[in-house]
Amino acid sequence: NLQNLRELYLSSNQFSGSIPTFLLSLPHIERLNLSKNFLGGEILRNRSLNLSPSLKSLRFSQNNLSGRFSFTWVGNLTKLEEIDLSGNSNLVVDVNISRWTSPLQLKQLLLSGCDLDKNIIAEPHFLHTQHHLEVLDLSNNNLSGSMPNWLFTKEARLQDLNLGNNSLTGSLDPIWHSQSSLSVINIHMNHITGQLPANLSSMFPGLFVLDFSSNDLLGHIPTSLCEISSMLVLDLSNNKLSGEVPSCVFTNYPMLMTLKVSNNKLGGLLFSGMSNLSSIRELCLDGNKFKGTLPHDLAGENLRVIDLHDNELSGKLDTAFWNMSCLKGLNLAGNRITGKIDQHICGFTEIRLLDLSRNNLTGSVPNSCFIVLNFLNLTGNFLSSDISFALFNTSSLIALDIRHNHFMGNLNWVGYLENIRLLSLGGNKFEGQITPNLCRLMYMRIIDLSHNKLSGSLPACIGNISFKGDTDDQILHSIDGIASPSYDTFYVLKDFTFATKGNLYTYGRSFFISMAGIDLSANMLDGEIPWELGNLRHIKSLNLSSNFFVGPIPTTLGGMGEIESLDLSHNELSGPIPWQLTQLSSLGVFSVAYNNLSGCIPNSGQLSSFNMDSYLANINLHNITHGNTCAAPSPDPAAGKDVEEMRSDPVLYVVTAVGFVFAFWATIGFSFCHPYGRSVMLKL
Repeated sequence: NLQNLRELYLSSNQFSGSIPTFLLSLPHIERLNLSKNFLGGEILRNRSLNLSPSLKSLRFSQNNLSGRFSFTWVGNLTKLEEIDLSGNSNLVVDVNISRWTSPLQLKQLLLSGCDLDKNIIAEPHFLHTQHHLEVLDLSNNNLSGSMPNWLFTKEARLQDLNLGNNSLTGSLDPIWHSQSSLSVINIHMNHITGQLPANLSSMFPGLFVLDFSSNDLLGHIPTSLCEISSMLVLDLSNNKLSGEVPSCVFTNYPMLMTLKVSNNKLGGLLFSGMSNLSSIRELCLDGNKFKGTLPHDLAGENLRVIDLHDNELSGKLDTAFWNMSCLKGLNLAGNRITGKIDQHICGFTEIRLLDLSRNNLTGSVPNSCFIVLNFLNLTGNFLSSDISFALFNTSSLIALDIRHNHFMGNLNWVGYLENIRLLSLGGNKFEGQITPNLCRLMYMRIIDLSHNKLSGSLPACIGNISFKGDTDDQILHSIDGIASPSYDTFYVLKDFTFATKGNLYTYGRSFFISMAGIDLSANMLDGEIPWELGNLRHIKSLNLSSNFFVGPIPTTLGGMGEIESLDLSHNELSGPIPWQLTQLSSLGVFSVAYNNLSGCIPNSGQLSSFNMDSYLANINLHNITHGNTCAAPSPDPAAGKDVEEMRSDPVLYVVTAVGFVFAFWATIGFSFCHPYGRSVMLKL
């Protein structure tokens, strides 16, 4: 009934069903935005519908639309300027129509993440007819063909070009005409080769955002890049660039907010000898070959993130004169930094992520240092001290990884980490009992206390921790970021490490909501395994190996419905293997080897898929034969045949030993008593 309606904005709601066709035929409708809903079905169910000739903008992105959309349906809409169908993966979009002669001239065309015609680049009939395009987004479509340098004509009006996450090849040369209108160019995650053009600044003189990351670019970073003074975001990460980063990159950009050159082959002095990084907000130089020490007078009033992990930096970490009051993330992992953790690092009161892992740091950790710290990783150093509650006096910690150091003391302090999700303390010298305070940590996903000196029984209340992931968990939130209509960049916890299924795995951040595990292996824990562990229905990995647990395997462990790896080996467990374990349908790794188990090995469910290595050295544990009777398992291949014979027939070895002694003394007697024997001895 709204016959005079010109603009309708219903984006970012929860509308479902199909798009009402009458909206498209309202006589005066110009702008229709239904983006970010749950709309499904076809856009036009009635092909004969007369669309409103007043239409200027159609935005249906981020829905669940399906069926087919053809540009022939809108070919006669001479006023139409904007079409946004992005984020509808089941929507087939026909673009290449042979002999296209429509008067349609779009200014904005956004088709990211659709089922887009794969020939839109290789056979660009439609795009060749669009001379007024200002925004073109064809990202996330697995498009093939060469880099479409033909877009950069003398008459081109492009302002924002996004071809990221496709399969484009070729190079950036040749581009003959300067694109003074272009402010954003994003070609990340393609297969673009060759070198960065030396005249890049004259090709794109007005760029705000340049993202060439995750391609196959070679050679050096041209100094002409520094002449683009308007640059806000420069991302050249994940290529094969070499040489040094021109010093002007750190000085010539008055508005530069993000600089990323991660995972290349760049080297030379860090920051090219510069120490004042006044304008940069996010600086990522990780995964290269930068050398030297960190500047003692590093300054950056806007710096939020510094990521220098996996380089060749050395020397001591001296932050006494650093002037970076806004710093939120500092990652220096995987270098050769020595000495103690400087007490002045506590002056960064806004810091939320600190990663100093895999260096050569010694000494203790400053007490009560970080108030708002969320992520702390100190693994793989030579740090030591008796950890008390005062050391990590912060309830804000979400992930704490201090594995493979020389920390000692008890674990009474862990109960105060009320927001912790990842607690990795393995490979240290912690002792005493596992405190029941651990059971307070109801958000826990990963517990690694392996390879310590913990003793006593395992608190039964651990079975009350849910280990259930949340897609909006705090550990997935960003440390810092920049969001704009054309480009987003967020710095987050990138991965975490956990041992399961007999190997050490580094999981990507996205796995955190699906991975949950407990590793208490290689301690001195004793007593019975609490039956309450069977309540851990969401846990993926449980490792209690190499302890002194006794008694039966709890039948309740059959309730761990999502378990994938269960290791109870090298304990003193007795009794049968509960048949309830056959219900563990996701179990991929299982071991009860080197215990005192008896009875029959269940031959149903997942347990029937494991070989005898899972049951070794349980001499009273037997296979079920075809007649449903128990038979002794074959000998342990690692033990060898001789060992089995020794165990089965000790009388043989007694007789052999007596015979050896008799023969030895008989030889001695012959040597000294018989004339021939004496003559032989005299000759010797």
